[in-house]
Amino acid sequence: MMNPANMAEAPGQFRYCPRCATPLVATDENGHARPGCPSCGFIHYRNPTPAVGAVVLTDGNVLLVRRKYEPRAGLWSMPAGFMEYDESPETCVLRELGEETGLTGAIKGLVGVYPAGDDPRTRVVLIVYHVLITGGTEIPGDDAEEVGYFPIDNYPQLAWSSHERALKDFLSQTAGGGK
Repeated sequence: MMNPANMAEAPGQFRYCPRCATPLVATDENGHARPGCPSCGFIHYRNPTPAVGAVVLTDGNVLLVRRKYEPRAGLWSMPAGFMEYDESPETCVLRELGEETGLTGAIKGLVGVYPAGDDPRTRVVLIVYHVLITGGTEIPGDDAEEVGYFPIDNYPQLAWSSHERALKDFLSQTAGGGK
């Protein structure tokens, strides 16, 4: 069972009920230890955060962005980011592509869905799409300090293991050609 003293230590944990402000206590909810309110019955579920990424391949080179901010500043990643509450994964991937690279795109297909546990801010479920560039001017923006193209089979160290898995899956799905 969960230790009530540790409930506030994990990122994203509530200490008090957001409905009635009663201190939360350890609660067994269907075999899972969760913070719960003894007054109104609220249960705090710590669910993963959805994020979306784009695999963009041009002439055998994959588009990556160098992260400007922590965590993992200076490392490379696919153009990617967290979904907003009111947007679809498809809308999010195209928004993130534009914000981070200045480019516009069209979704060609789904690469895969990946659990990601190496982001210190939250647990993530990453949805990755193959995106084709349709326009725009390449310029780093938002939380990217640099945009670069790298051979799909020889790119720099990536910030996130889920991005690595997605690129490997994409490569195997397309037999290395992205065609």
